[in-house]
Amino acid sequence: MPRPPIGRDTRLCMSLSARPGNFGTRFHNRLFELTGLDFVYKAFSTTDLAGAIGGIRALGIRGCAISMPFKEAVIPLLDGLAPSAAAIDSVNTIVNDDGVLTGHNTDYGAVRQLLADIDPETPFVLRGAGGMAKAVAAALRDAGFRDGTLVARNEDAGRALAKLYGFECSTSVERGAALLINVTPLGMTGADADALAFPAELIADCAIAFDVVQYPPETPFLRAAAAAGKRTITGTEVATLQALDQFTLYTGVTPTAEQVTDAAAYARANI
Repeated sequence: MPRPPIGRDTRLCMSLSARPGNFGTRFHNRLFELTGLDFVYKAFSTTDLAGAIGGIRALGIRGCAISMPFKEAVIPLLDGLAPSAAAIDSVNTIVNDDGVLTGHNTDYGAVRQLLADIDPETPFVLRGAGGMAKAVAAALRDAGFRDGTLVARNEDAGRALAKLYGFECSTSVERGAALLINVTPLGMTGADADALAFPAELIADCAIAFDVVQYPPETPFLRAAAAAGKRTITGTEVATLQALDQFTLYTGVTPTAEQVTDAAAYARANI
């Protein structure tokens, strides 16, 4: 069934980010097309978060993805939190039910899925202390990982996050681990595009390199790990899984595996 032409009954979904990308827009719109749903998705940036959230409520926008740097700042502007967001005080998804805005976190579930086949006895180093780092740290803890160090430039934020989830904390990468996870902008398109999230010697010693950075799909960290024969987990994988959960929250529809594969490939090819 083809998607109906855009009209007055078309429902809008959107995203808010300091640095909007195309993956979510392409992914959702492709799935709307494949499932024949009368929805459209558009990415936005803003310097007026309160105004943007008020607009979601006032205009009946069905759903909104939330990215850096708004995942924590948006919480006081919402009417409530789903358990996925309340557990980690971080929101990456808003669902609007007749003007009632509820925050969810689909990052957590995506990371849990990607960690599922990794032995929880594996020691890890997690670099970052922001909203996405909360989701990753919570997923690690809940998956049974115990031997880990959180590395953060902001010592207070890093120490608080590490204490919350029962891990060690450091302000620098002082030791290697079998699992290295980057949850910082290092390697992201822009000013940090050429930055290596971990020293080359630690990459050489690891077994798995996990980078949540979505743009570019292959960061310097992941390229170095792949060249050294390490297993890599990409930000695109995280983005696909979390966006799929968002799609279902917005529409109540669960696409087929074939539709998800199609939409993800379309989104990657058109970033």
